[in-house]
Amino acid sequence: MKPQYAAHTPRDAKDPASPWHDLTEHLEAVAETASRYASKFGAGDLARWAGLLHDAGKFSSAFQDYLWRAHVADRDGSAKPEKGTVDHSSTGAVIASALVAITENAHGLELPWVIAGHHAGLSSKLALETRLHDKSADAVLMDGASKALQWNRLEFLNTDPIPLPIFVTPLEREFFVRMLLSCIVDADHSDTEAFGSPHKSALRNQAQTSLATLLERLKIAQTQIMGGAAPTPVNKARADVYAAALTKALEPTGFFRLSVPTGGGKTRSSLAFALQHAITHGLERVIYVVPYLSITTQIAAEFKSILGADNVLEHHSGVTVDSGEELNRAQLATENWDAPVIITTGVQFLESLFANKTSKLKKLHRVSNAVIIFDEAQTLPAPLLTPILEVLHQLTGRYHSSVVLCTATQPALDASSGFPDLGAREIAPNVPELYATLKRVTYEFPTDLWDWERVAIELKKHPRALCIVNTRAAAREIWQALEDENAIHLSTHLCGAHRLNRIAEIKRRLLQKEDCCVVSTQLIEAGVDVDFPVVLRSFAPLDSIVQAAGRCNRNMDAQRGRVIVFKPINPAMPKGDYTVATLKTQNYIRAGVDLDDPKTFLEYFAALHREQINTDAHNIQALRERFDYPEVYKAFSVIESNTTPILIRAYAPDTIKDILRAGFNRQTMRRLQPYFVNVYTHQLERLNRAALTRPVAELSGYEKFELLEWVGVYHPQLGILEEVELGNFVL
Repeated sequence: MKPQYAAHTPRDAKDPASPWHDLTEHLEAVAETASRYASKFGAGDLARWAGLLHDAGKFSSAFQDYLWRAHVADRDGSAKPEKGTVDHSSTGAVIASALVAITENAHGLELPWVIAGHHAGLSSKLALETRLHDKSADAVLMDGASKALQWNRLEFLNTDPIPLPIFVTPLEREFFVRMLLSCIVDADHSDTEAFGSPHKSALRNQAQTSLATLLERLKIAQTQIMGGAAPTPVNKARADVYAAALTKALEPTGFFRLSVPTGGGKTRSSLAFALQHAITHGLERVIYVVPYLSITTQIAAEFKSILGADNVLEHHSGVTVDSGEELNRAQLATENWDAPVIITTGVQFLESLFANKTSKLKKLHRVSNAVIIFDEAQTLPAPLLTPILEVLHQLTGRYHSSVVLCTATQPALDASSGFPDLGAREIAPNVPELYATLKRVTYEFPTDLWDWERVAIELKKHPRALCIVNTRAAAREIWQALEDENAIHLSTHLCGAHRLNRIAEIKRRLLQKEDCCVVSTQLIEAGVDVDFPVVLRSFAPLDSIVQAAGRCNRNMDAQRGRVIVFKPINPAMPKGDYTVATLKTQNYIRAGVDLDDPKTFLEYFAALHREQINTDAHNIQALRERFDYPEVYKAFSVIESNTTPILIRAYAPDTIKDILRAGFNRQTMRRLQPYFVNVYTHQLERLNRAALTRPVAELSGYEKFELLEWVGVYHPQLGILEEVELGNFVL
């Protein structure tokens, strides 16, 4: 039997005994859950009011009639009324805008914004004000509002205004609205799921392993490893870093640095710090942010082997789960990051901080009360550093989180670069001595210019060697010059699954001491756990050169590895900041700087940020101060937006056929991610003129999306090739 006011139709429309979702029960549940989430950052009361008001429009006769017609359609199999035909989110927003306590430091829109946006996302301030004005006299809204205010939980709002938090700057208020909306969206979805899909809700709410148990597992694993290690200076340095991490974790929350050269046990020590720090300060989770898919897979495998697979959530485009209970568990966990340890990409994490759509914002409140580790922190996008650091500073303040910048080439993200002083504390002990102990390579800088034939000749001298260059064209041409089908090529012209397969093959060959010649773009140079005795690097930014050296003599099997930094005759490289940084690096090398001194990197990055690179290149801070949420997200693009994903069916035809059999939807799109190659707009136009791509399907929703498929040559080593590139390649 339908209650007087319902929030949702019955789970089983054909079962007369199947209950409706009572509206007041739904509002109460969302209010309590959202309040619990937001209490972590002092906004529990405000979130409770948002929860009570978010679906106030459902009290209207029009919405109740809409629900009944939808139920009848489900029951009888007839045509359903169009979804969203009755606006129910504006009602609570209008009520809230009239009842908040507006002060000098609170403009009164925080609560209406999250209520109005709990389905469609955050609009601009102008759009919200226009909506509130236009809807205030709407008959359906007035009906819903009058009935809502008769509910005993809302009656007293006629006399008691809702208090709002105090903000010092507009940027604080701008981010707070996102965080508050995240709490409402997650709470709303959770209660709706508990009613409509109780099996999913039960799966989502399974008890999690405590962080204390995970730390104990890590300590046991570390004891096993170090107990059998030889008493070398390197192993002593690793043990010292690990011990220092556990000690430093006892300090108050805030910003930290972990400056450890390659081979110093950075990954395990950072995890030890994070777990101990979270336990000490009552934080809820560890979020490990890495720049590249190849590193996420590597780190996730290590963490899962130590902590248990069920306790580590991978959330990135390279993860797919095929069937059974694990499918639901993985999907549910990625929706709202309710897991003790999360490994994600910089794109996934950073874009959530500046998003306006609910699908991305749902998980955002989980970054409060957390330890956030940025692995390979030097890869944070320089043109976006100002807004990124400002939000991270908020997370360490109002939102009770700690941030760790973890890398061998520590960027200068402090007052020396023109940023506010973050007060970052170093975790590693005696950093200069640590770098001296872990010095593994000798750098060579030939003065002559090298063509690709010269590079190939040098590579052929060594049974195991890695060459890293600045462009995909260079990698492809050097591979061709090698005339060796056994050589491995890596670039983003291979789909993600193909690249991971190639990296796994590289690791296998190196472990077995087999011949292994690799030519790659920059995708291998930061964090990928490979170890070559010789590395060639085309001239590049200073941190890229040193990160490339991290793939050389990584395990210190030899006294010194060789890193040869050459100047190519064809110096093509990514334009903009990359070119600027490369030119400055050439000046540093001519001046004879010490690449094993951590101060070198701080000085280098400080000079770049202070003198030559605009760290708010898209004027995001100004957009944020205007509260233009859609434009902020549009401007904040970690991955350049001028690319289009192309499906590579040729790499895994049977797998892709199975995925597409279910039809093309958002879940299908996620499962297809490992089989895409992203191509630039100008390249796509050329490919389409040559009829090398074709439409496969179309996805509709908030944004229309057409899936394109590659129908040209997909080389087993080089990936996509245009006809003009074929030359004498062996296919």
